Amino acid sequence: MPTSIIIGTAGHIDHGKSALVRALTGTDPDRLPEEKKRGITIDLGFADLQLGDLRIGFVDVPGHERFVKNMLAGAHGIDLLALIIAADEGVMPQTREHFDICRLLGVQAGVVVITKSDLVDEEMLTLVQDDASELVAGSFLEDAPMLTVSSRTGSGLDELRKQIQTLVKKVPARSLELVTRLPIDRAFSMKGFGAVVTGTLVAGEIVEGSELELLPKRTSIRVRGVQVHGKSVSKAQAGQRTAVNVAGVDVDQLERGMVLAEPKTLRPTQILDVRLEVLPHASRGVKTRSRIRLHIGAAEVLGRVRVLDQLAEITPGQSGFAQLRLEAPVVAVHEDRFILRSYSPAETIAGGVVLDALAVKHRGKVIDQARSRLHQLESSSRSEKIAAFVDASALQGLKIETLVAATGWKQEVVKREIAKAETEEAIIDAAGVYLSPENFRRLTRNVLSELENFHKREPLARGMIRETLREKVFSHSDPDLFGGVLAKLEGNNQVVSEKDIVRAASHKVDLSDEDLKLRRTFEEIYVAAGVEAPSIEDALARAGVTPVAKAQGRKILQLLIDDRTLLKVQNDMLMHKRVLEDLKGRLRKYGSEHEPDRLIDVATFKDLAGVSRKYAIPLLEYFDRERVTRRAGDKRLIL
Repeated sequence: MPTSIIIGTAGHIDHGKSALVRALTGTDPDRLPEEKKRGITIDLGFADLQLGDLRIGFVDVPGHERFVKNMLAGAHGIDLLALIIAADEGVMPQTREHFDICRLLGVQAGVVVITKSDLVDEEMLTLVQDDASELVAGSFLEDAPMLTVSSRTGSGLDELRKQIQTLVKKVPARSLELVTRLPIDRAFSMKGFGAVVTGTLVAGEIVEGSELELLPKRTSIRVRGVQVHGKSVSKAQAGQRTAVNVAGVDVDQLERGMVLAEPKTLRPTQILDVRLEVLPHASRGVKTRSRIRLHIGAAEVLGRVRVLDQLAEITPGQSGFAQLRLEAPVVAVHEDRFILRSYSPAETIAGGVVLDALAVKHRGKVIDQARSRLHQLESSSRSEKIAAFVDASALQGLKIETLVAATGWKQEVVKREIAKAETEEAIIDAAGVYLSPENFRRLTRNVLSELENFHKREPLARGMIRETLREKVFSHSDPDLFGGVLAKLEGNNQVVSEKDIVRAASHKVDLSDEDLKLRRTFEEIYVAAGVEAPSIEDALARAGVTPVAKAQGRKILQLLIDDRTLLKVQNDMLMHKRVLEDLKGRLRKYGSEHEPDRLIDVATFKDLAGVSRKYAIPLLEYFDRERVTRRAGDKRLIL
């Protein structure tokens, strides 16, 4: 049983929500001067109550239809609902709308409170109770306690407190497997403290002195102080109304709807795949292209709907898959609840649950595939959901960080579920980037096909340049996926990777008799030239290669370079490996004869190698690169 819960009030204007909270807690939740002047709640109010070991935070919401968006900002994250109905008026329009909102938000338990019982007779009270029973029939409040109270006289308040303590036993403990997330419903400045934000801590914990990230701005902030129920604490935990004194941001940069989260875990998004439920009594259905107001967490954002079912409309009383395309970023994760209101006039028409918070636009034939994945995301085990997210990434692949952002699960939880999915052979690990087996096979087929085509075009080439292969096959994939797939293919002896060259394992360079003869001729030319090597053009001419056959001649030369028979000293200055090995031996012998300094200058090297300065400087720079020598001022140290 949790030791700290949030109770949200809901009901029509002037039905006594604030008066009830004040009578229970001794705290007036109406804090604004205009609220006190007009006698109505305009914005969210907060109060707390200690009942034995149980700490209760009350979120008091405005009942006027003009302030439903403020009500929605506080309705997220509540554990129990107190549905308030005035005995002198009964069920009213905002009673129904608030109740619909709480049902759509997935609230699972609560109590029906008939207020102002001192103002009516027994007959009227019975009529209102019947009215309330009819409202909640078939809902999570159908069997909930229904109490009559009077905030003015105190009648029924003790019984309400007892019922709350009983109801708490039905409230499941908050999961410890979710990343820290605090949707901000208030932001203000306190003299001597600076910026302060408040909200219901829906997951994780916030520790004094820790670092957090302000989303969607992606701003790093530091927690200077934490308060729970008006008292300073070292740590706030999920399920508590929390105030956080933040450093690193000005109060004018803070807005309702922003989110505090663990750094580099969650991500802003503007496309959500959802299961949408349209209210039975909604004045309209939800059609593709409908403009809507999305309320999620404490945020309100405008957007449009794309219905993903065959019909382009979800009618009242029906549910279906849809994609929400938003005009501004929000922070959401898998299984978040939300509310949709029509754009104009603004009325609550639907709600639902987020299935894929990091979705991409669905077009054409992929919609059928998208629906299949969304079914899997709403009805499967966690490891199967991981597989569905990975499959949705197609050839791009997903890393653990993206799966954390999509699910809101802690990294250790995601790793555990990845391990299960791998055991079930539902995903494949390609060096930390995860693919579905089918998409992995597609990528490997693409790699092998690209190499096969290259080898057909260039039979004398040792292989394909690694970067060229990456650009052709992996241009839309995670950058790390290329290396992971290649490693798998190498492990299966399907490809060979040699520095910047990749080839099919079966590829061999087959030279004709004429090509073999030209290869031997080139070797003889470079051996005979020694360190005064010819340019490539000169070597082609010496070998008798005609202008028409120059391309083929260059390919033979490239083969000699690829197998390191010819070594590149500088640009097109090539030398035979035997020539360079011989010169390296003479250099080291000179060094051993000139201990302990082992130094040689350019002039001495020219004499040693028997070359002019034209060749001496490139040769010394080549030996520097090969770590045979190291520059020491205007001389070289022979290593």
